[in-house]
Amino acid sequence: MVTEREERLKHVDELRALKVDPYGKRFDGASAVQSIVDGFASLETKAVTVAGRIVRHNNFGKATFVHLQDSTGRIQAYVKKDAVGDAAHAMWQHVGLGDFIGVTGTLGKSKTGEMTIFATAVTLLSKALLPLPEKFHGLTDAETRYRQRYLDMISNREVLETFLKRSRIISSLRRRLDDRGYVEVETPTMHAIAGGAHARPFVTHHNTLNRDLFMRIALEIPLKKLMLGGIEKVYEIGRVYRNEGVDTNHNPEFTLLELYHAYGDLRTMMELVETVVSDLAKEVAGGTKIPYGERTLDLTPPWPREDYVGLLQKHAGVGIGDLDVLRAKLREKHIEPGGMQRIDLIDKVFSEYCEPHLYERATFVCGQPLEMTPLCRELPDRPGFADRFEGFVAGMELGNAYTELNDPIVQRRRLLDQAGGDAMAQTGKLDEDFLTAMEHGMQPAGGFGMGIDRLVMLLTNKPNIREIILFPLLREEA
Repeated sequence: MVTEREERLKHVDELRALKVDPYGKRFDGASAVQSIVDGFASLETKAVTVAGRIVRHNNFGKATFVHLQDSTGRIQAYVKKDAVGDAAHAMWQHVGLGDFIGVTGTLGKSKTGEMTIFATAVTLLSKALLPLPEKFHGLTDAETRYRQRYLDMISNREVLETFLKRSRIISSLRRRLDDRGYVEVETPTMHAIAGGAHARPFVTHHNTLNRDLFMRIALEIPLKKLMLGGIEKVYEIGRVYRNEGVDTNHNPEFTLLELYHAYGDLRTMMELVETVVSDLAKEVAGGTKIPYGERTLDLTPPWPREDYVGLLQKHAGVGIGDLDVLRAKLREKHIEPGGMQRIDLIDKVFSEYCEPHLYERATFVCGQPLEMTPLCRELPDRPGFADRFEGFVAGMELGNAYTELNDPIVQRRRLLDQAGGDAMAQTGKLDEDFLTAMEHGMQPAGGFGMGIDRLVMLLTNKPNIREIILFPLLREEA
Protein backbone atom coordinates (compact mmCIF):
# COMPACT_ATOMS: atom_id res chain seq x y z
CA MET A 1 0.00 0.00 0.00
CA VAL A 2 1.37 3.40 -1.01
CA THR A 3 1.63 5.79 1.92
CA GLU A 4 0.68 9.44 1.64
CA ARG A 5 4.33 10.42 2.06
CA GLU A 6 5.30 8.17 -0.87
CA GLU A 7 2.51 9.69 -2.94
CA ARG A 8 3.77 13.17 -2.16
CA LEU A 9 7.33 12.17 -3.07
CA LYS A 10 6.00 11.18 -6.51
CA HIS A 11 4.57 14.69 -6.83
CA VAL A 12 8.02 16.08 -6.00
CA ASP A 13 9.56 14.05 -8.84
CA GLU A 14 6.81 15.13 -11.24
CA LEU A 15 7.32 18.78 -10.30
CA ARG A 16 11.02 18.49 -11.02
CA ALA A 17 10.16 16.91 -14.37
CA LEU A 18 8.11 20.05 -15.10
CA LYS A 19 11.19 22.16 -14.23
CA VAL A 20 9.43 23.42 -11.11
CA ASP A 21 11.45 23.69 -7.89
CA PRO A 22 9.33 22.04 -5.14
CA TYR A 23 11.19 24.14 -2.57
CA GLY A 24 10.96 27.58 -4.03
CA LYS A 25 12.83 30.81 -3.70
CA ARG A 26 12.28 34.17 -2.11
CA PHE A 27 8.78 35.57 -2.62
CA ASP A 28 8.40 39.34 -2.39
CA GLY A 29 5.38 41.58 -2.27
CA ALA A 30 3.01 39.51 -0.13
CA SER A 31 0.63 41.35 2.16
CA ALA A 32 -0.54 40.03 5.51
CA VAL A 33 -3.85 38.23 5.09
CA GLN A 34 -5.51 40.18 7.89
CA SER A 35 -4.56 43.51 6.31
CA ILE A 36 -6.34 42.43 3.12
CA VAL A 37 -9.40 41.27 5.06
CA ASP A 38 -9.53 44.52 7.03
CA GLY A 39 -9.00 46.63 3.91
CA PHE A 40 -11.47 44.83 1.67
CA ALA A 41 -13.65 47.89 1.05
CA SER A 42 -10.78 49.79 -0.55
CA LEU A 43 -9.05 46.76 -2.13
CA GLU A 44 -12.02 45.09 -3.85
CA THR A 45 -11.39 44.60 -7.62
CA LYS A 46 -7.69 45.42 -7.10
CA ALA A 47 -4.67 43.12 -7.39
CA VAL A 48 -3.32 41.66 -4.15
CA THR A 49 -0.59 39.15 -3.30
CA VAL A 50 -0.46 36.73 -0.36
CA ALA A 51 1.70 33.80 0.72
CA GLY A 52 0.80 31.02 3.12
CA ARG A 53 0.01 27.38 3.79
CA ILE A 54 -2.91 25.59 2.12
CA VAL A 55 -5.19 24.45 4.94
CA ARG A 56 -8.20 23.60 2.79
CA HIS A 57 -8.22 22.26 -0.78
CA ASN A 58 -11.31 21.63 -2.94
CA ASN A 59 -10.39 20.57 -6.48
CA PHE A 60 -13.03 20.70 -9.24
CA GLY A 61 -10.77 19.75 -12.14
CA LYS A 62 -10.07 22.95 -14.04
CA ALA A 63 -10.80 25.08 -10.97
CA THR A 64 -9.80 24.81 -7.32
CA PHE A 65 -10.78 26.65 -4.15
CA VAL A 66 -8.10 26.77 -1.46
CA HIS A 67 -7.84 28.43 1.92
CA LEU A 68 -4.46 30.03 2.61
CA GLN A 69 -3.30 30.70 6.15
CA ASP A 70 -0.48 32.96 7.31
CA SER A 71 0.40 34.17 10.80
CA THR A 72 -2.37 36.78 10.73
CA GLY A 73 -5.36 34.91 9.34
CA ARG A 74 -6.94 32.93 6.52
CA ILE A 75 -8.36 33.80 3.10
CA GLN A 76 -9.84 31.91 0.16
CA ALA A 77 -8.21 31.79 -3.28
CA TYR A 78 -9.73 30.56 -6.55
CA VAL A 79 -7.33 29.02 -9.07
CA LYS A 80 -8.67 28.45 -12.57
CA LYS A 81 -6.71 27.08 -15.52
CA ASP A 82 -7.85 29.84 -17.93
CA ALA A 83 -6.65 32.54 -15.52
CA VAL A 84 -3.22 31.19 -14.51
CA GLY A 85 -2.18 29.54 -17.79
CA ASP A 86 -1.27 26.02 -18.85
CA ALA A 87 2.19 25.86 -17.24
CA ALA A 88 1.01 27.07 -13.84
CA HIS A 89 -2.00 24.79 -13.99
CA ALA A 90 0.21 21.77 -14.77
CA MET A 91 2.24 22.62 -11.67
CA TRP A 92 -0.98 23.13 -9.71
CA GLN A 93 -1.98 19.49 -10.21
CA HIS A 94 0.83 18.54 -7.80
CA VAL A 95 -0.10 21.04 -5.09
CA GLY A 96 -2.17 20.02 -2.06
CA LEU A 97 -2.94 20.39 1.62
CA GLY A 98 -0.04 21.63 3.71
CA ASP A 99 1.93 23.12 0.84
CA PHE A 100 3.12 26.74 0.91
CA ILE A 101 2.18 28.85 -2.10
CA GLY A 102 2.16 32.45 -3.23
CA VAL A 103 -0.91 33.83 -4.99
CA THR A 104 -1.47 37.06 -6.94
CA GLY A 105 -4.95 37.94 -8.14
CA THR A 106 -7.97 40.20 -8.03
CA LEU A 107 -9.80 40.58 -4.73
CA GLY A 108 -13.52 40.03 -4.80
CA LYS A 109 -16.28 37.74 -3.53
CA SER A 110 -17.31 34.27 -4.62
CA LYS A 111 -20.87 33.35 -5.61
CA THR A 112 -21.48 32.38 -1.97
CA GLY A 113 -20.29 35.80 -0.81
CA GLU A 114 -16.94 34.69 0.62
CA MET A 115 -13.99 37.04 0.25
CA THR A 116 -11.77 35.50 -2.43
CA ILE A 117 -8.60 36.16 -4.38
CA PHE A 118 -9.21 35.22 -8.03
CA ALA A 119 -5.73 34.05 -8.96
CA THR A 120 -3.86 35.27 -12.01
CA ALA A 121 -0.53 33.75 -10.87
CA VAL A 122 0.44 30.99 -8.45
CA THR A 123 3.90 30.03 -7.18
CA LEU A 124 4.85 26.88 -5.29
CA LEU A 125 7.06 27.81 -2.34
CA SER A 126 7.38 24.52 -0.44
CA LYS A 127 5.97 21.02 -0.94
CA ALA A 128 4.90 19.23 2.26
CA LEU A 129 5.81 15.54 2.42
CA LEU A 130 3.67 14.76 5.47
CA PRO A 131 -0.02 15.57 5.84
CA LEU A 132 -1.65 17.92 8.29
CA PRO A 133 -3.70 16.31 11.09
CA GLU A 134 -6.49 14.23 9.61
CA LYS A 135 -9.22 16.65 10.57
CA PHE A 136 -8.37 20.31 10.42
CA HIS A 137 -8.98 21.75 13.90
CA GLY A 138 -8.98 18.14 15.03
CA LEU A 139 -5.60 17.84 16.76
CA THR A 140 -6.74 17.30 20.34
CA ASP A 141 -4.38 14.71 21.85
CA ALA A 142 -2.46 16.66 24.49
CA GLU A 143 0.74 14.64 24.18
CA THR A 144 0.86 15.16 20.40
CA ARG A 145 0.01 18.83 20.77
CA TYR A 146 2.92 19.46 23.13
CA ARG A 147 5.45 17.29 21.28
CA GLN A 148 4.58 18.65 17.83
CA ARG A 149 3.72 22.21 18.71
CA TYR A 150 4.00 23.28 15.07
CA LEU A 151 1.05 21.01 14.18
CA ASP A 152 -0.84 22.34 17.20
CA MET A 153 -0.36 25.91 15.95
CA ILE A 154 -1.40 25.01 12.40
CA SER A 155 -4.47 23.06 13.48
CA ASN A 156 -5.66 25.21 16.38
CA ARG A 157 -5.68 28.90 15.57
CA GLU A 158 -6.26 29.79 19.22
CA VAL A 159 -2.92 28.20 20.12
CA LEU A 160 -1.04 30.38 17.66
CA GLU A 161 -2.88 33.44 18.97
CA THR A 162 -1.91 32.53 22.54
CA PHE A 163 1.80 32.43 21.70
CA LEU A 164 1.62 35.64 19.69
CA LYS A 165 -0.07 37.20 22.71
CA ARG A 166 2.69 35.85 24.97
CA SER A 167 5.24 37.68 22.83
CA ARG A 168 3.24 40.90 23.08
CA ILE A 169 2.95 40.56 26.85
CA ILE A 170 6.72 40.23 27.28
CA SER A 171 7.38 43.11 24.87
CA SER A 172 4.92 45.32 26.72
CA LEU A 173 6.42 44.36 30.08
CA ARG A 174 9.88 45.30 28.82
CA ARG A 175 8.59 48.60 27.50
CA ARG A 176 6.96 49.49 30.82
CA LEU A 177 10.12 48.69 32.78
CA ASP A 178 12.27 50.61 30.30
CA ASP A 179 9.94 53.61 30.60
CA ARG A 180 10.47 53.54 34.38
CA GLY A 181 14.24 53.71 33.90
CA TYR A 182 15.11 50.06 34.44
CA VAL A 183 18.03 48.72 32.40
CA GLU A 184 17.86 45.22 30.92
CA VAL A 185 20.97 43.02 31.17
CA GLU A 186 22.01 39.43 30.51
CA THR A 187 23.78 37.32 33.11
CA PRO A 188 25.32 33.82 33.01
CA THR A 189 23.12 30.73 32.92
CA MET A 190 25.86 28.49 34.40
CA HIS A 191 27.07 29.19 37.92
CA ALA A 192 29.78 27.76 40.13
CA ILE A 193 27.41 28.03 43.11
CA ALA A 194 23.64 27.57 42.93
CA GLY A 195 22.17 30.54 44.77
CA GLY A 196 19.49 33.18 44.91
CA ALA A 197 16.56 30.83 45.59
CA HIS A 198 15.44 27.79 47.55
CA ALA A 199 15.52 25.14 44.79
CA ARG A 200 17.35 22.04 43.55
CA PRO A 201 19.60 22.83 40.57
CA PHE A 202 20.51 20.90 37.44
CA VAL A 203 24.20 19.99 37.31
CA THR A 204 26.33 20.08 34.16
CA HIS A 205 30.04 19.58 33.51
CA HIS A 206 32.50 21.83 31.71
CA ASN A 207 35.06 19.59 30.02
CA THR A 208 37.83 22.13 29.40
CA LEU A 209 37.74 23.49 32.95
CA ASN A 210 37.00 20.00 34.32
CA ARG A 211 34.47 21.29 36.82
CA ASP A 212 30.80 20.87 37.60
CA LEU A 213 28.56 23.86 37.11
CA PHE A 214 24.94 24.55 38.03
CA MET A 215 22.24 25.78 35.69
CA ARG A 216 20.91 28.91 37.32
CA ILE A 217 17.92 28.65 39.64
CA ALA A 218 17.53 32.43 39.97
CA LEU A 219 18.90 35.72 38.62
CA GLU A 220 19.34 37.47 41.94
CA ILE A 221 23.05 37.37 42.78
CA PRO A 222 24.53 38.75 39.51
CA LEU A 223 21.80 41.41 39.29
CA LYS A 224 22.61 42.66 42.79
CA LYS A 225 26.29 42.88 41.85
CA LEU A 226 25.35 45.01 38.86
CA MET A 227 23.12 47.21 41.00
CA LEU A 228 25.84 47.97 43.53
CA GLY A 229 28.21 48.45 40.59
CA GLY A 230 26.11 51.36 39.33
CA ILE A 231 23.11 50.06 37.32
CA GLU A 232 20.76 51.26 40.01
CA LYS A 233 17.53 50.01 38.37
CA VAL A 234 18.35 46.71 36.72
CA TYR A 235 16.34 43.77 35.38
CA GLU A 236 16.61 40.55 33.42
CA ILE A 237 14.03 38.35 31.72
CA GLY A 238 15.68 34.97 31.31
CA ARG A 239 15.40 31.22 31.50
CA VAL A 240 16.03 29.47 34.80
CA TYR A 241 16.15 25.76 35.62
CA ARG A 242 14.91 23.95 38.71
CA ASN A 243 15.27 20.18 39.04
CA GLU A 244 11.90 19.69 40.64
CA GLY A 245 8.36 18.47 39.94
CA VAL A 246 6.13 18.99 36.92
CA ASP A 247 2.47 19.94 37.27
CA THR A 248 -0.05 22.45 35.92
CA ASN A 249 1.85 25.36 37.52
CA HIS A 250 5.47 24.14 37.21
CA ASN A 251 7.88 23.34 34.40
CA PRO A 252 11.58 22.60 35.17
CA GLU A 253 12.65 25.24 32.62
CA PHE A 254 10.79 28.53 32.80
CA THR A 255 11.09 32.27 32.19
CA LEU A 256 11.73 34.57 35.12
CA LEU A 257 11.74 38.33 35.55
CA GLU A 258 13.93 39.67 38.33
CA LEU A 259 14.61 43.34 39.01
CA TYR A 260 16.33 45.46 41.64
CA HIS A 261 15.71 49.09 42.53
CA ALA A 262 18.45 50.86 44.48
CA TYR A 263 17.16 53.08 47.30
CA GLY A 264 13.74 51.41 47.15
CA ASP A 265 12.10 48.85 49.42
CA LEU A 266 9.11 46.49 49.58
CA ARG A 267 6.61 49.33 49.20
CA THR A 268 8.39 50.44 46.00
CA MET A 269 7.93 46.91 44.66
CA MET A 270 4.26 46.78 45.66
CA GLU A 271 3.44 49.89 43.65
CA LEU A 272 5.43 48.63 40.67
CA VAL A 273 3.86 45.17 40.62
CA GLU A 274 0.22 46.06 41.09
CA THR A 275 0.47 48.91 38.58
CA VAL A 276 2.35 47.03 35.86
CA VAL A 277 0.32 43.81 36.15
CA SER A 278 -3.02 45.63 36.16
CA ASP A 279 -1.96 47.79 33.20
CA LEU A 280 -0.94 44.68 31.27
CA ALA A 281 -4.34 43.15 32.03
CA LYS A 282 -6.06 46.22 30.61
CA GLU A 283 -3.92 46.08 27.48
CA VAL A 284 -4.08 42.33 26.85
CA ALA A 285 -7.33 41.14 28.44
CA GLY A 286 -9.41 44.31 28.24
CA GLY A 287 -9.62 45.15 31.95
CA THR A 288 -8.48 44.32 35.46
CA LYS A 289 -11.27 41.79 36.03
CA ILE A 290 -10.40 38.84 33.81
CA PRO A 291 -11.77 35.32 33.22
CA TYR A 292 -9.74 32.38 34.42
CA GLY A 293 -11.34 29.00 33.89
CA GLU A 294 -14.85 29.30 35.26
CA ARG A 295 -13.95 32.10 37.69
CA THR A 296 -13.09 35.78 37.47
CA LEU A 297 -9.86 37.27 38.81
CA ASP A 298 -9.61 40.83 40.09
CA LEU A 299 -6.25 42.51 39.51
CA THR A 300 -7.48 46.03 40.33
CA PRO A 301 -5.00 48.00 42.48
CA PRO A 302 -4.43 48.49 45.31
CA TRP A 303 -4.03 44.80 46.10
CA PRO A 304 -4.97 43.82 49.68
CA ARG A 305 -2.18 43.06 52.15
CA GLU A 306 -2.51 39.89 54.25
CA ASP A 307 -0.24 38.52 56.99
CA TYR A 308 1.34 35.11 56.39
CA VAL A 309 0.93 33.82 59.95
CA GLY A 310 -2.56 35.32 60.15
CA LEU A 311 -3.61 33.34 57.09
CA LEU A 312 -2.19 30.13 58.58
CA GLN A 313 -4.20 30.68 61.72
CA LYS A 314 -7.34 31.57 59.74
CA HIS A 315 -7.34 28.71 57.24
CA ALA A 316 -5.29 25.96 58.94
CA GLY A 317 -5.87 26.80 62.60
CA VAL A 318 -2.16 26.62 63.37
CA GLY A 319 0.76 28.86 64.15
CA ILE A 320 4.35 28.24 63.13
CA GLY A 321 5.83 27.03 66.42
CA ASP A 322 4.50 23.49 66.99
CA LEU A 323 6.05 21.08 64.50
CA ASP A 324 3.91 18.15 65.59
CA VAL A 325 0.75 20.14 64.90
CA LEU A 326 2.08 21.13 61.48
CA ARG A 327 2.85 17.48 60.68
CA ALA A 328 -0.66 16.50 61.76
CA LYS A 329 -2.18 19.12 59.47
CA LEU A 330 -0.30 17.65 56.52
CA ARG A 331 -1.45 14.13 57.40
CA GLU A 332 -5.03 15.44 57.32
CA LYS A 333 -4.30 16.17 53.64
CA HIS A 334 -2.83 12.65 53.21
CA ILE A 335 0.69 14.05 52.93
CA GLU A 336 3.39 12.25 54.91
CA PRO A 337 5.81 14.91 56.26
CA GLY A 338 8.68 12.45 56.68
CA GLY A 339 11.89 14.32 57.44
CA MET A 340 10.68 17.79 56.46
CA GLN A 341 12.49 20.60 58.23
CA ARG A 342 10.52 23.25 60.10
CA ILE A 343 10.48 25.79 57.30
CA ASP A 344 9.41 23.19 54.74
CA LEU A 345 6.58 22.07 57.01
CA ILE A 346 5.31 25.62 57.39
CA ASP A 347 5.54 26.28 53.67
CA LYS A 348 3.73 23.04 52.76
CA VAL A 349 0.91 23.67 55.25
CA PHE A 350 0.49 27.19 53.85
CA SER A 351 0.41 25.79 50.32
CA GLU A 352 -2.24 23.19 51.15
CA TYR A 353 -4.51 25.23 53.42
CA CYS A 354 -4.08 28.89 52.46
CA GLU A 355 -3.21 29.19 48.78
CA PRO A 356 -6.57 27.83 47.54
CA HIS A 357 -8.24 30.78 49.30
CA LEU A 358 -5.98 33.30 47.52
CA TYR A 359 -7.85 33.04 44.26
CA GLU A 360 -10.18 35.69 42.88
CA ARG A 361 -8.51 38.78 44.40
CA ALA A 362 -4.84 39.46 43.71
CA THR A 363 -3.24 39.74 47.15
CA PHE A 364 0.12 40.55 48.71
CA VAL A 365 0.92 38.04 51.48
CA CYS A 366 3.49 39.62 53.79
CA GLY A 367 5.66 38.79 56.78
CA GLN A 368 6.99 35.29 56.06
CA PRO A 369 9.37 33.62 58.55
CA LEU A 370 12.89 34.89 58.02
CA GLU A 371 14.37 31.40 57.49
CA MET A 372 12.57 31.25 54.15
CA THR A 373 14.39 34.29 52.84
CA PRO A 374 18.09 34.54 53.79
CA LEU A 375 18.63 37.45 51.37
CA CYS A 376 15.79 39.57 52.80
CA ARG A 377 15.89 42.30 55.45
CA GLU A 378 14.28 41.48 58.80
CA LEU A 379 11.22 43.48 59.86
CA PRO A 380 12.56 45.98 62.43
CA ASP A 381 9.48 45.72 64.67
CA ARG A 382 8.96 41.97 64.26
CA PRO A 383 12.10 39.90 64.85
CA GLY A 384 12.20 36.60 63.00
CA PHE A 385 10.03 37.77 60.13
CA ALA A 386 10.99 39.08 56.72
CA ASP A 387 10.06 42.35 55.01
CA ARG A 388 8.73 40.37 52.09
CA PHE A 389 5.61 39.78 50.04
CA GLU A 390 4.41 37.01 47.82
CA GLY A 391 1.84 38.05 45.24
CA PHE A 392 -0.95 35.47 44.94
CA VAL A 393 -3.84 35.11 42.53
CA ALA A 394 -5.67 32.09 41.10
CA GLY A 395 -4.38 30.03 44.03
CA MET A 396 -0.74 30.34 42.94
CA GLU A 397 2.23 32.57 43.62
CA LEU A 398 2.75 35.07 40.81
CA GLY A 399 5.93 36.56 42.25
CA ASN A 400 7.66 37.69 45.41
CA ALA A 401 9.62 40.72 46.59
CA TYR A 402 11.97 41.78 49.38
CA THR A 403 13.37 44.75 51.07
CA GLU A 404 16.87 43.52 50.32
CA LEU A 405 19.38 42.71 53.02
CA ASN A 406 22.46 44.88 52.48
CA ASP A 407 24.40 44.16 55.69
CA PRO A 408 27.31 41.89 54.62
CA ILE A 409 27.97 40.63 58.17
CA VAL A 410 24.37 39.47 58.67
CA GLN A 411 24.29 38.13 55.12
CA ARG A 412 27.35 35.96 55.75
CA ARG A 413 25.82 34.54 58.92
CA ARG A 414 22.54 33.77 57.11
CA LEU A 415 24.30 32.00 54.25
CA LEU A 416 26.42 30.00 56.68
CA ASP A 417 23.25 28.85 58.45
CA GLN A 418 21.65 27.93 55.12
CA ALA A 419 24.67 26.03 53.79
CA GLY A 420 24.88 24.07 57.01
CA GLY A 421 21.28 22.99 57.24
CA ASP A 422 19.57 23.29 53.87
CA ALA A 423 19.51 20.13 51.76
CA MET A 424 18.90 22.33 48.73
CA ALA A 425 22.25 24.09 49.17
CA GLN A 426 23.98 21.51 47.00
CA THR A 427 27.57 22.63 47.29
CA GLY A 428 27.68 23.63 50.94
CA LYS A 429 29.83 26.56 49.78
CA LEU A 430 29.43 30.25 50.43
CA ASP A 431 29.30 32.65 47.52
CA GLU A 432 32.39 34.56 48.65
CA ASP A 433 32.40 36.72 45.52
CA PHE A 434 28.89 37.97 46.32
CA LEU A 435 29.84 38.64 49.95
CA THR A 436 32.95 40.52 48.82
CA ALA A 437 30.81 42.64 46.51
CA MET A 438 28.48 43.45 49.41
CA GLU A 439 31.41 44.45 51.61
CA HIS A 440 32.27 47.11 49.04
CA GLY A 441 28.88 48.62 49.90
CA MET A 442 25.40 47.76 48.66
CA GLN A 443 22.57 50.26 48.51
CA PRO A 444 19.29 49.78 50.37
CA ALA A 445 17.04 48.28 47.71
CA GLY A 446 13.81 46.62 46.76
CA GLY A 447 13.83 43.49 44.62
CA PHE A 448 11.17 41.51 42.83
CA GLY A 449 10.93 38.21 40.94
CA MET A 450 7.99 36.97 38.86
CA GLY A 451 7.36 33.89 36.74
CA ILE A 452 6.55 35.15 33.25
CA ASP A 453 4.82 31.88 32.37
CA ARG A 454 2.32 32.27 35.19
CA LEU A 455 1.66 35.87 34.21
CA VAL A 456 0.90 34.70 30.67
CA MET A 457 -1.35 31.95 32.04
CA LEU A 458 -3.41 34.57 33.85
CA LEU A 459 -3.66 37.03 30.97
CA THR A 460 -4.54 34.37 28.36
CA ASN A 461 -6.92 32.33 30.55
CA LYS A 462 -4.81 29.16 30.38
CA PRO A 463 -4.83 27.26 33.72
CA ASN A 464 -2.16 24.77 32.54
CA ILE A 465 1.43 26.01 32.16
CA ARG A 466 2.03 23.64 29.23
CA GLU A 467 -0.47 25.64 27.19
CA ILE A 468 1.75 28.74 27.27
CA ILE A 469 5.23 27.17 26.97
CA LEU A 470 6.08 26.44 23.35
CA PHE A 471 8.06 23.31 24.11
CA PRO A 472 7.31 22.00 27.62
CA LEU A 473 9.49 19.24 29.05
CA LEU A 474 7.83 15.84 28.54
CA ARG A 475 8.59 12.26 29.41
CA GLU A 476 10.59 10.32 26.85
CA GLU A 477 8.42 8.83 24.13
CA ALA A 478 7.89 5.07 24.29
